[in-house]
Amino acid sequence: MEELLYQYNPWWEGKYSLNGIIRRKSYFYKLKSNVENRSIIFLTGLRRVGKTTLMKALIYDLIENGINSQQILYISLDDYILRKNLLVEILTEFRKIHKLSMDVKIFAFFDEVTYKEDYHQQLKNIYDNQNVKIFATSSSSSLLNDKKAFLTGRSITYEVKPLDFPEYLEFKSIKIKRSEEYLLETYFKEYLKDGGMPENVLNPNREYLMNLVDDIIQKDITAFNAIRNHQVVRDFYTLLMERSGKQISINKIANILNLSVDTARRYLNYFEETYLIHLLTRHGRTNEKLLSPKKIYACDLGIKYLFTGERDYGSYFENYIYLKLRNNKKIYYLYENGYEIDFITEDNILIESKYHSEMNENQKNLFESFNSDKKYVINSVKALEILEQFET
Repeated sequence: MEELLYQYNPWWEGKYSLNGIIRRKSYFYKLKSNVENRSIIFLTGLRRVGKTTLMKALIYDLIENGINSQQILYISLDDYILRKNLLVEILTEFRKIHKLSMDVKIFAFFDEVTYKEDYHQQLKNIYDNQNVKIFATSSSSSLLNDKKAFLTGRSITYEVKPLDFPEYLEFKSIKIKRSEEYLLETYFKEYLKDGGMPENVLNPNREYLMNLVDDIIQKDITAFNAIRNHQVVRDFYTLLMERSGKQISINKIANILNLSVDTARRYLNYFEETYLIHLLTRHGRTNEKLLSPKKIYACDLGIKYLFTGERDYGSYFENYIYLKLRNNKKIYYLYENGYEIDFITEDNILIESKYHSEMNENQKNLFESFNSDKKYVINSVKALEILEQFET
């Protein structure tokens, strides 16, 4: 194991340099602000969204600010060689290598920690018995669920999302002057094609995104859940992307793919748990929320473009608004008398996405008559500034 740990931790043997500048500073500062407390910090989100890069940036910052590099351990727990090792065994080997007593505080970065079957209990034992600050990542929301409450009061979780449009411009080093805001539309259409996966933004490549989707389906869905028919899962996801922004019928999809409804529902949950899709519930009473079909949105506009191309800019625009709103406010879609308004927030704010278009008469009547505290129609890239007020 010693040789493997040295491979993962090059800063043990020399000066550690960070390639490029520290990006995604809002997430970075969330991590940095938690360095001094005891809480276990989880980063979750889509594969390759930048969780590992953020941890490496924090490691660099710790070393630059005087932490002994030999007190910092990084390890990726999806490494096959480590499949049989307990977390405490890895930490013990780390302390042995650098002759660190149990009194010495260490910083442990566990990438893809959910590959360890009972990691909640393992982390609790380490938290309770060792002087260690833990940062960990996961690419599955369900696997982070702490059903036995081992880490209640001991952890904080942050979801890392794909780049939004302002971050995309920053990554591409694009600065738009006030006098040139007409360029926003052009760059936004490029953003729709590239999406917000950091590596793909810097080096756009259709094959990269396709490999990413295949990787998630193969590793996190079919292999993890022992699904033999890989192709039906890929076909399922293609159908979902073609229906993004719309209400979905599990019964119809099950019928198309010749699956049972229960199997189709289970597969849908797998896609949501691995952040490949997001589902939006209907606004209304509890039975309406539970029984009504959900709307589906893509996790990333570049991935959506991969499957649907340039067919409907309005659909991309709505998807983008959803991605900006989610996690900042609890949101639903509004559906009454056969007509729909895209979003209504838990605090009764009505939002309709209309990319260079207008509501029809019936939809407009619903929008105007519905009793809401605030109402917004977002109809252009410039108008997306409205969403900044909802940022947390």
